Amino acid sequence: MDVNSFKTASAKPAEVERAWFIIDAENAIVGRLASKVASILRGKHKPSFTPHVDTGDFVVIINADKVRFTGQKETDKEYFRHTGYPGGGRVRTPEEVRLKKPNFMMQNAIKGMLPKGPLGRDMIRKLKVYSGSEHPHGAQQPQALEL
Repeated sequence: MDVNSFKTASAKPAEVERAWFIIDAENAIVGRLASKVASILRGKHKPSFTPHVDTGDFVVIINADKVRFTGQKETDKEYFRHTGYPGGGRVRTPEEVRLKKPNFMMQNAIKGMLPKGPLGRDMIRKLKVYSGSEHPHGAQQPQALEL
C-alpha cells in the first residue's frame, strides 16, 4: 500500500507564530491600505494559511489620521449609523469623522474586509490603530512594513 506524502498541512491554533508589523499610513489611500492590512491580519501572506484558523499577524498602524481618499470621497462618502430610535439615522462625511474619531475610518475599512463572526472578531483584535506617530508597542519590536 502506497502512502501519499503530499497531504495538505492544516494549521492548528496552538502552532501559529505571530509577528508584529508597523505601518505608517501617512498619505496612504484608505481602501488600498485596508485590503493589504486585512490580508496580513488574516494570514494570507503565510504558506501555512488555513481559512478556518486565525493564522494572521499583529499590525500597528500609525498616523491613521493622515490617510486620504481618491476622487471626491472626502466630501461625498457617507458613514451611516442609527441610534435605534425612530428617525434616528445619522450620517457623517469623512471630514467630520476625521475630527471626532480619526482612527475610525481605517478600522472600519479593515473590519469590513475580514470574515464576519467569531473568527473575524479574533482577527480585528490584532489590529492596533493610532492617530499620531507614537504607539505603546515598542516592546514587541514591530518590523516596519512598506506597502
